[in-house]
Amino acid sequence: MGTQVVELREALRQAIDEEMERDSRVFVMGEEVGEYNGAYKVTKGLLDKWGPKRIVDTPISELGFAGLGVGAAMTGLRPIIEFMSFNFSFVAADQLISNAIKMHYMSGNRFSIPIVFRGPNGSAAQVSSQHSHCVEAIYGNLPGWYVIQPSNAYDAKGLLKSSIRDNNPVLFLESELAYGEKMEIPTEEYLIPIGKARIVVPGENVTIVTHGRMVNVCHQVVKELLKKGVKAELIDLRTIKPIDIATIAASVRKTNRCVLVEEGHIYAGITAEVGFQIMQHCFDYLDAPLERVCQLETPMPYSKILEKETLPNVERILAAVNKTLN
Repeated sequence: MGTQVVELREALRQAIDEEMERDSRVFVMGEEVGEYNGAYKVTKGLLDKWGPKRIVDTPISELGFAGLGVGAAMTGLRPIIEFMSFNFSFVAADQLISNAIKMHYMSGNRFSIPIVFRGPNGSAAQVSSQHSHCVEAIYGNLPGWYVIQPSNAYDAKGLLKSSIRDNNPVLFLESELAYGEKMEIPTEEYLIPIGKARIVVPGENVTIVTHGRMVNVCHQVVKELLKKGVKAELIDLRTIKPIDIATIAASVRKTNRCVLVEEGHIYAGITAEVGFQIMQHCFDYLDAPLERVCQLETPMPYSKILEKETLPNVERILAAVNKTLN
């Protein structure tokens, strides 16, 4: 099996291109996905290869093209809808919430909605409070779709291909700050199953559970802990809904301690759900209370200094781990 070193954006582009080659029903729609090659160059070159019927540039109307995507999925096509930012999905919320995830149920199974909504989620660098939302907890509260957030190029490609082939609506969350990160991935086709977490680093003293961009931050924490003889087990959720609680529970039963980290806010967030499920399945195994490290309860500041303090960082996560260990 051959390998190639690619940026995360290129891994996503390969996944889209391969699935368009495999299935003529797959098409891409969104703002600047064609002529401009994508706001973050994920769809670079695809308009030239597939033409304007399958790479569709839209007006700045998220509600409109999200609705077009849902309608196309109802007729048997398999749309990939790009939001330039998931912050902009809020103006399309009626289509996402009222139609995309409910049409299968409301139609008595007559309609499937095989659609992928993808784009950057969470904070970027100094884009302030209206462009920094983490949407996984907001949308994850609602039944009817998968919520996926890969942390690296390998996972991004394999999970996106699985998402495009799935017959359910998928929210596929990326990170603007991660698009340029490089990784070695296979040249041959591969898929990653939806709903399976990944043990990034095995350990025995404490479990750290996170997802998305926070995986790399937590990896730094694991390295710092190892210098002090503490072996932390790091778990990347990959699929946020459904959560792979089996992998998490097996880890916590081994380490007896757990720290939960997410880029989003603490109130009713992903860590709240994971933490409750750990209490359900692992209460008798816990030697210390669970700890959570999340974005502080404030809109995202513009200042670089305040931005760093607001988001989970190595220092805050280390403090939480030490509290759990001590």
